[in-house]
Amino acid sequence: MLTRTWMRGLADSRSPRSATVLELLFDIVYVFALARLAGRVADDLTIVRHTLLSEAGQTLLFFTAMWVIWSLNAQLASTYDPRRVDLQVVLLATMFGTLVLAVTLPQAFGQRGVIFACTYVLIQIGRPLYLTFALRGHPSQAFSIRVLTWHTVSGVLWISGGIDGGLGRGVFWTLALAVELIGLATNWPVPRRGRRPLTSLAEVSQVHLAERYNQFFMIALAEVVLEAGAAVSFPGFSTGRTITLVAAFVSVVAFWRIYFYHVGPGRQPTGSATGEGLELSRWASYSLLLIVGGIICTAVGFGQVIEDPHPPIDWALVAIIFGGPVLFLLGRSYLERKYPSAPRCQMLFVGALVLAVAALPSVFLPPVAVTAVAALILAGIAVADGQIHQRGSETNPTL
Repeated sequence: MLTRTWMRGLADSRSPRSATVLELLFDIVYVFALARLAGRVADDLTIVRHTLLSEAGQTLLFFTAMWVIWSLNAQLASTYDPRRVDLQVVLLATMFGTLVLAVTLPQAFGQRGVIFACTYVLIQIGRPLYLTFALRGHPSQAFSIRVLTWHTVSGVLWISGGIDGGLGRGVFWTLALAVELIGLATNWPVPRRGRRPLTSLAEVSQVHLAERYNQFFMIALAEVVLEAGAAVSFPGFSTGRTITLVAAFVSVVAFWRIYFYHVGPGRQPTGSATGEGLELSRWASYSLLLIVGGIICTAVGFGQVIEDPHPPIDWALVAIIFGGPVLFLLGRSYLERKYPSAPRCQMLFVGALVLAVAALPSVFLPPVAVTAVAALILAGIAVADGQIHQRGSETNPTL
């Protein structure tokens, strides 16, 4: 059976409807990576204010780069059969490379810049390079060649930034990431090779991809529990810490409820018997970026308040606590495909506006009260959204 699967052409393979165990194993590395990124956000809040924007920019760059890797691997496993031995090797190699990237994050703009850049380039070039070889003679090979071309261009910029230890590193890496984002958004166009999307050349399992998005969301959600729980564990319980811990838990439940129970435009409010839920939009990967980024900001904000619940509260911390849920709501609003005949639900946009307005006077409140207000508003949004989108008897949808 293994030999038959190995000899079968990659282009003829099909992704299963459900995610494989190896894909879940791949996500374990991102548990560590997200924790590293959350640590960088926390550090950004405690450094000298005049360097805040530059440090936050570095964190955003790392977060987006890690997201690009995950997104492209999720697309790979949703297009071809990840149970094949060759694709398992590709996924495991990417998994190890991502682990190296996560380890180098704290000093990527310092002594480990070359290691970070080289590892990232190997991951991003190695994947399409193998697909170009394995798909030779198949129409979908053209797509892999286009992806390889774009990553080769960005790879030069990544390596150049790694070698340059000064201000040029940030410039080169920003340009490199911009190249990849533009390529991803425009279907990696190359002169004389067109810009046809992968979906027109191969069958991409949207059910498999949606399940991967759901799983990654749950991993990100665990970061709120991890940050809040770890912050309470060492000093122990107090009135302020307990209130913030409860607020963090309420926020986790609200995030979960909104993500899985919000109904996209044109979709039936009742889940199907097979558990198929999300109908992803073209920009779903970018929406997931906002969703996960918002959850990480929320986790860091609550963790910081637990560590230092005494007033006054810093305006940057207020921005993190309220801005995280706003990013999540905006990302969730555009996660699903919109049908021309169905208007987009405005509930999440209204909720984001309420959070933004509530943030302004919150700079005068004690830190613990700020977390409680944010959690209560988020819970109210989840309840209101649930009333609008009645899911019938289904109260715990499958992935």
